[in-house]
Amino acid sequence: MTMPRADNAFCRDCLAPAEADERRCRRCGSPRMARHAELSALSIAHVDCDAFYAAVEKRDNPDLADKPVIIGGGRRGVVSTACYVARINGVKSAMPMFKALKACPDAVVIKPNMEKYAAVGRQVRALMEELTPLVEPLSIDEAFLDLTGTERLHRDTPARTLARFARRVEDEIGITVSVGLSYCKFLAKVASDLEKPRGFSVIGQAEAMTFLAGQPVTLIWGVGKAFAGVLERDGIARIGQLQTMDETTLMKRYGVMGRRLYHLARGEDTRHVEPRGGAKSISHETTFNEDHADAETLVPVLRSLTEKVSARLKAKGLAGRTVTLKLKDRDFRSKTRNRQLPDPTQLADRIFRAALPLLEKELDGTAYRLLGVGVADFADPARADPDDLIDVSAARRAKAERAVDALRGKFGERAVETGYTFGTDHRGRPQRDG
Repeated sequence: MTMPRADNAFCRDCLAPAEADERRCRRCGSPRMARHAELSALSIAHVDCDAFYAAVEKRDNPDLADKPVIIGGGRRGVVSTACYVARINGVKSAMPMFKALKACPDAVVIKPNMEKYAAVGRQVRALMEELTPLVEPLSIDEAFLDLTGTERLHRDTPARTLARFARRVEDEIGITVSVGLSYCKFLAKVASDLEKPRGFSVIGQAEAMTFLAGQPVTLIWGVGKAFAGVLERDGIARIGQLQTMDETTLMKRYGVMGRRLYHLARGEDTRHVEPRGGAKSISHETTFNEDHADAETLVPVLRSLTEKVSARLKAKGLAGRTVTLKLKDRDFRSKTRNRQLPDPTQLADRIFRAALPLLEKELDGTAYRLLGVGVADFADPARADPDDLIDVSAARRAKAERAVDALRGKFGERAVETGYTFGTDHRGRPQRDG
């Protein structure tokens, strides 16, 4: 088997080898050149689809090609993602929709179609898995890949294999991706954000310390706004400052996080790319058109959301032990509350009964714009929902729920409604006329 030479520069469009100082490809004239002293030696990648939801919508509707597109809810929702045209106008993910439309009043707003996006995400994932079995999904549209040892399989270097993959995604699926290539996961993820969209960025081992030194501490995984504030109060704003500190000092100040700061500041990340299947949690949430503070409104919505979560758990053959309640108030402040169950569950009844006390504790007059519920900590579904020896009526409720499931499976999900969502007060008691 003849291997191509281990070149450190090539054209990303036609894959022709290039000299390190070439500005354009001699074969096709493209300026999109990949060049780096360590290019042929690196094999850890992070691949991220560019403005994924918006890209899928533009692919499916060519009339949107040059228009600013926002994917999100109505005026009271938030931005899920925005195309790069909208981003230039100041639109950002998680921005309240009214602010996004103020920044970009000509934007086309499209309600998310998660089923369609998931299908496209699976197509991209399938192409990734043709490159290597070591694919670690992070979300619907991004993943780590380890191409170590794949040179003989693909008869090419990991860098060129990834460039070929990016071109296939554009040609066969109709969206674009950005690739970050490095020697570890941390810097591969950093690299993928450097040149979006259609990026192909490389951070090698020799340059890691110098590159990181001038970056803000928020570049380090786990350093959010709150912890960055702690570091800033201690006079630390740049990663280079962490590079001058020893591990013991950092751990005394910041505990386990101090060890992470010490190693990542030096580009040291020993985590492996670990394939894992499926989601870590299943949840549903809703954003209201008006803020609500009363149980009469919120509890039936909670019940409806638990039924949606339960249906997905049952469909996927999953069961979970941890129930999470999510609330967001009119000032966009979020609250999450959790309850651990003694046994895993798939049942809407048990999810609701775990989430209801969490909600009731937060009904203090605060008006909420968003309510959500989720289940995590998945376990063997064969161990889910054993008979409750204390609550003897739980078995009857479980049997009734499964009967309802059968009816909905035959006649549609609106065929049967529970007392919580139809004709009852927030405690499930029948409402009286007058």
